[in-house]
Amino acid sequence: MTEFLDRYFGFSAAGSSLRTELLAGVTTYLTMAYIIFVNPAILSGTGMDFGAVFVATCLAAAISTAIMGLYANYPVALAPGMGLNAYFAFVVVPQFGGDWRTALGCVFLSGVLFFLISVSPLREWLINSIPRSQKSAIAAGIGFFLALIGLKNAGIVVSDDATLVTLGSFTAPALLAAGGFVVLVGLAARKVKGAIILSVLGITALAIGLGMQEFQGVAAMPPSLAPTFLQMNLATAVQAGFVTIVLVFLLVDLLDTAGTLVSVAARANMLDKDGKLPRLRKAMVADSTACMVGAALGTSTTTSYIESAAGVDAGGRTGLTAVTVAVLFLGSLFLAPLAQAVPIYATAPALMFIACLMARGLADMDWDDLTESVPAVVTALAIPLTFSIASGIGLGFLAYVGIKILAGRPREATGAVLIIAAAFLVKLAFA
Repeated sequence: MTEFLDRYFGFSAAGSSLRTELLAGVTTYLTMAYIIFVNPAILSGTGMDFGAVFVATCLAAAISTAIMGLYANYPVALAPGMGLNAYFAFVVVPQFGGDWRTALGCVFLSGVLFFLISVSPLREWLINSIPRSQKSAIAAGIGFFLALIGLKNAGIVVSDDATLVTLGSFTAPALLAAGGFVVLVGLAARKVKGAIILSVLGITALAIGLGMQEFQGVAAMPPSLAPTFLQMNLATAVQAGFVTIVLVFLLVDLLDTAGTLVSVAARANMLDKDGKLPRLRKAMVADSTACMVGAALGTSTTTSYIESAAGVDAGGRTGLTAVTVAVLFLGSLFLAPLAQAVPIYATAPALMFIACLMARGLADMDWDDLTESVPAVVTALAIPLTFSIASGIGLGFLAYVGIKILAGRPREATGAVLIIAAAFLVKLAFA
């Protein structure tokens, strides 16, 4: 069996072993397993069935990660993406009047476009057309968006007529969330694997012990997937708002995937002598297929996870690491009772911690070049303050183009930036 796996994945040639690949898979799973609790908690707020979303999350992660491992032979795991699930639940679904089926249709269509781009020369053109400063700003802005949602879910930040937002009352849920965040960061600083999931489960255990949450058990047969399976509405997805929404899903997924693959591959010493990714087309096809699979099952955009770097750091070098993660996500299907016992405020520390990790990209910008740094700050701030990834990107790109032109450097505003800025300008004019 070991010889067969080695022939297929080539882990010996990659300087790894069967044991190392399996342990790396376990490590990656522990760092991202929080999604099976967080994603259903977020999407169920749209009216989607919690149990069905839980199953969809586990299956989407398992199937997509298996495709990445078996087809692209990358040690990269996939699951419904943080940030895009919040955009789906808090922006897209309300824009469609609460119709989450239409929102799923938009996710599926963005996956189709992603697939077409992945097998065409457009892939590299689109990725290279987005300035590095804006890539970092989009990631940071989505992080701030997640942080705002996390603070809101914990009751730490509440709405206010005079100041828009203000400090909430430190009730028991807020205190548990705040304490859980501190513990989470402390564990992460000590390099504890699975710090996020330990925080979520720790807060849940305390809430149950204090009588704030009902304990429904740990394991049981998986709930029915029927309430969300193939429920996407493609017909209504092409109505008003379709273009902007699909482009946001596509753009963020594409940039997130490219960034994750490059980062993970670099840490695994997988880049070729020219610094390019081997089998990039296969990896992008796997990710775009994941998006379509996730939408069909009933969840928001499924994408590559940067947490895969934890498995690479543990020695994972091939797709066997990803296949191991896929098997563990299949096993997670039986944890639905535990997932349903997790209160929404228990997921707040995870959202805030992920926000902190996503914000660090801003440090890599050239802050001395105002034509790069200022538009980036506009993007990063506009995403949470407009409560919309689409609006934040649009305003940031408009600022980028305008500033570059007035600074006498119009040629630097090319490609996708000009197209997206022009599209957003038209949208504002007609809005």
